[in-house]
Amino acid sequence: MSHKKKILQSILDQGMLPLFYLDSLEASLEVVRTLYKAGIRALEYTNRGEKALENFAVLKKTAVAEMPGLWMGIGTVKTVKEAKSFIAAGADFIVSPIVNPKVAVLTEKEGMLWIPGCMTPTEISVAQEYGAAVIKIFPANILGPEFVQSIRELFNGQLFMPTGGVELDLENIRSWFRAGVCAVGMGSRLIGKEILKNKDYDTLYKNTLKALELVREGRQV
Repeated sequence: MSHKKKILQSILDQGMLPLFYLDSLEASLEVVRTLYKAGIRALEYTNRGEKALENFAVLKKTAVAEMPGLWMGIGTVKTVKEAKSFIAAGADFIVSPIVNPKVAVLTEKEGMLWIPGCMTPTEISVAQEYGAAVIKIFPANILGPEFVQSIRELFNGQLFMPTGGVELDLENIRSWFRAGVCAVGMGSRLIGKEILKNKDYDTLYKNTLKALELVREGRQV
């Protein structure tokens, strides 16, 4: 199995992709360690602050040393320049909020998984043309499960993952899987501001276990 397929399979098996960014390297390391301890084997660190590249390089090195089997993706990548920087820092896969064909070409050349964000059928079609194995439905809270349900037959066999506003709630998660998604992206609803502010990693651990269980239950549709 190729590197790309292994990462995709890991996300599919997990049924969710946690994502976060913190300026603090120390806190970022604790979040990653906590997610790993709870069973996470693929996660997305987002490129949403000036420390993102510097932090990511250390997170990746630490994961290689301490957390076998953990795939570290980078999110909020909009340009080829950003993608190249994070690939050099060891990114295992690339997640984007948009469809940038140049980023798609780069990731294809590198043999990497590319997950672009789409909001319209036209964007989905372009992402498909450029070989997106998984398409991020973003922002999910605006589009809703009904959007996926309405367009999925236009794109038979395409894998979709909603991100942005997916709740830590069985009915919400079930509604997405019922609509036909392959996994859900979980950011602030999982790794909340209060948890980070209080360094409450015990609650993050419990919430992650709960999220994985909700995904297991939600998939039984």
